[in-house]
Amino acid sequence: MKRQSAAIAWLLLACLLCGCSFGCAPQQPAGGPTSAPAQSEAPASPAPAEPVDYAAAVQPDDTGATAQLSVAVESFVDGDTAYFTFPTELAGEGPRKGRFLAVNTPEITGKVEEYGKAAAAFTREKLESAVSILLESDDGEWHLDSTGERYLVWVWYRTQQDGPYRNLNIELLQNGLGIASSSANNRYGDTCMAAIAQAKALGLNVYSGQPDPDFYYGDAVELTLKELRLNTAAYEGIKVAFEGVVTMNGFNSVYVEDYDEETGRYYGILVYYGYSLSGGGLDVLTVGNLARIVGTLQYYEAGDSYQISGVTYRQIRPDDPGNLQKLGEGYAPAYAPMTAEAFVNGVATVETAEGPAERSLAELALCTTVSMEGLLVEQAPPAGADGERTLLCTADGAEVPVRLEGAAAEALAGESPAGRLIDVRGVVERYDGDYQILVLTTEGITIH
Repeated sequence: MKRQSAAIAWLLLACLLCGCSFGCAPQQPAGGPTSAPAQSEAPASPAPAEPVDYAAAVQPDDTGATAQLSVAVESFVDGDTAYFTFPTELAGEGPRKGRFLAVNTPEITGKVEEYGKAAAAFTREKLESAVSILLESDDGEWHLDSTGERYLVWVWYRTQQDGPYRNLNIELLQNGLGIASSSANNRYGDTCMAAIAQAKALGLNVYSGQPDPDFYYGDAVELTLKELRLNTAAYEGIKVAFEGVVTMNGFNSVYVEDYDEETGRYYGILVYYGYSLSGGGLDVLTVGNLARIVGTLQYYEAGDSYQISGVTYRQIRPDDPGNLQKLGEGYAPAYAPMTAEAFVNGVATVETAEGPAERSLAELALCTTVSMEGLLVEQAPPAGADGERTLLCTADGAEVPVRLEGAAAEALAGESPAGRLIDVRGVVERYDGDYQILVLTTEGITIH
């Protein structure tokens, strides 16, 4: 019996030793070593078995403790800011802009940040599909943010007239399309924090640790054309990336413009592609395409303005982040209406990196397409060696030079429009210190 007990004891000891040799050592994952997600904020808790729809878990206050307004959207800015139809008695001549409480979405209005485009598209989709939109303050009064230009609001929307409201602020948080912004210190703080925790646990968007498919990850600074045009000196000599519609093509260059909803203004720039670009690169720069442009901002002495140069297209690597990229097609030039008076004398105050600045409307419209009607041709000098000519026109006492080149110049070859009225559709350019309208197509000029 003692021998049997001893044998059993030795057998148990052997099993324990074998178990440690296999089970006590740290195990490697089947796929090999792994690295931590790029997002520094790791999930704080395990993902819930069934995600909670926190955006529908609360409803607007019905006790009269908050200020509320039924509104419509005037224009979108980004994921957490929009212009609404605030009543005159509230906004007067002041701001109509609403800044969403408790959430901070990535930026897209200056330098573009990861998931900023996704957040902006999400907000636009939800509010454009709404049958009613309600703004709510956090207490009984409307408050402006620290800039004094935006009302702090809860944004509620519903997609059916008799249906429940959804809270867009919380919905952005629960989808990982924004991070906390004093999220706990408000009337819906508990719900906001729960939505953030769930988004982290599920690893959604900004908490995913994954690349944003809509973000440019090359070595250029991704920004908007508005940011580039209002702060050109800050980006001179720097490689930049931006999106815009190709509006005109001529002389180994294209004009590209983009609309800024916040200011209701188009911003544009000249892109010089030179003689080396061919094949797929030229296809990207087809007029009417929406394109991502990657190149270096340089001062163009002859044109007295900035331009983009150094654009490339690697045929064997079409997804190279340094490539020109086609994003869409079928777009048309804006040809924003402009009067001669505004072109010559108009000014506007814009926000730059150095603060508010006054710029002429012609300068702001540089490299964008405009239309102008009722210009009287005062002088029509003879055409140059290549058929080009500059018409000196006036309207309401303001003088506007109109430059005809290419097909537009050929259409008027041998004809003098002096003393006649014309309508033009062209692009604003700068020449010899002055602004003028460049017309390249036959459709760009109508003689009455």
